[in-house]
Amino acid sequence: MIETLLIIEDERLLGIELSHHYRTHGWEVVLATTLAEAKTLLFKKRIEPLLILSDMNLPDGNALDFMEAVKKDVHYAEWLFLTGYGNVPDSVRALRLGAYDFLEKPCDLERLDLVVASATRSAAMQRRVIDQTKQEHRRYSPDAYVGHSLQAQNIRHLLAKLTEVPFSALIIGGESGTGKGLVARILHYGGSRALQPMIEVNCAALPRELLESELFGHEPGAFTGASSRHRGLLEQADGGTLFMDEIGEMPLDLQAKLLKAIEDHKVRRLGGEKEISVNVQIIAASNCDLEKMSQDGRFRADLYHRLSVFRVILPPLREAVEDLDELVPLFVAEYNAKAGRQVKHIPDEVWRKLKTYDWHGNVRELRNVIERCVLFADGDTFPIQWLQLPRQVTQEKADSDSNAIYLPLDGSMALDDMDKFIIKTALERADNNLTAAARALGTTRETLRYRVKKYDLNSGWL
Repeated sequence: MIETLLIIEDERLLGIELSHHYRTHGWEVVLATTLAEAKTLLFKKRIEPLLILSDMNLPDGNALDFMEAVKKDVHYAEWLFLTGYGNVPDSVRALRLGAYDFLEKPCDLERLDLVVASATRSAAMQRRVIDQTKQEHRRYSPDAYVGHSLQAQNIRHLLAKLTEVPFSALIIGGESGTGKGLVARILHYGGSRALQPMIEVNCAALPRELLESELFGHEPGAFTGASSRHRGLLEQADGGTLFMDEIGEMPLDLQAKLLKAIEDHKVRRLGGEKEISVNVQIIAASNCDLEKMSQDGRFRADLYHRLSVFRVILPPLREAVEDLDELVPLFVAEYNAKAGRQVKHIPDEVWRKLKTYDWHGNVRELRNVIERCVLFADGDTFPIQWLQLPRQVTQEKADSDSNAIYLPLDGSMALDDMDKFIIKTALERADNNLTAAARALGTTRETLRYRVKKYDLNSGWL
């Protein structure tokens, strides 16, 4: 493969000499005599040089300033600088900006060849890493949100638009198991920050003190046990994305600190004396209604409005049952590949059961069910006996057994989700009478009042 070498040199004779020399060494050489010409070649003619060999001082500016301006768009090219007026500050700045080397004119061609060969190996390695990363990230295009229902089509259309704009913050809503993590990865890896880090944190999984340290970092001695410096997640995500799952569980005082960091683009480590600049895209997710929580004072209204630049609300699976036609074969193929199975035929009775089930755990529950069935399959037919879906409550059954509540015990529903579902069902059956619901559940009215408020079920029942 012939690689491209971009030479930026205003001394015509030297530029021609270098161009001829490297063409004989197998390079496709492109010569520019000004920075404006080089910019046109890079961004309008879209050449992709593996190496850029540039004079330091050009008629229309300093090449270091040019490198600093375009480096983020010319990812893998290595930069070599030649100058007749070398000085220490320029060489230090060149290396700080990521230049491969800084050479003084006149430079012996044999020495230059050695530096070019070394820089070429470095650039080729960077290109391979970036190309492999891009290949892995292609699976997180908007099409990764599978489904042909109207809801799924609308979500894909919205995601496609969002990946084209440099948004600063966004909220993903929806029930547990609807794919909020997948959507966050689509937004990161499909957007302009794809080659930068994506850092994830579950705000409900960490106690307050640990969450503060994880987000903002700490200096040695900031608290008992802080023996070394720790860069917080906001720092680690600099240039990329911080995905904050279950942000509704974050304590209010930390919400205020997070808001300041987002507004100022700066963080201060615990025990630190200086602020550190960060450029982070925030994606927040919650299965609670953050807008209502902000109205009730359980989530900071100013943080909610700062995060809700855009909102993506994911539909529950029971409202888009037609998406099973694509999701089920997709998961079957996935677990066939992982477990070496050959499940191909899905009986009509299996489809009927799948499409009449409520899927309280949404896509996460569906994935668990498909995994179990494929792993236990003996042949190419999807085994109906391993579906093990909780019984569907028909109207006839409900009339004859009105005190029964059915819950899935396959790990698809968390304990809090079960608790919330039981309370919600009891209230509905009691016509939203808090006292009657408490009596049916064998608890006190005050206990039930506390749980209704905890799960944000309906303030009218309080």
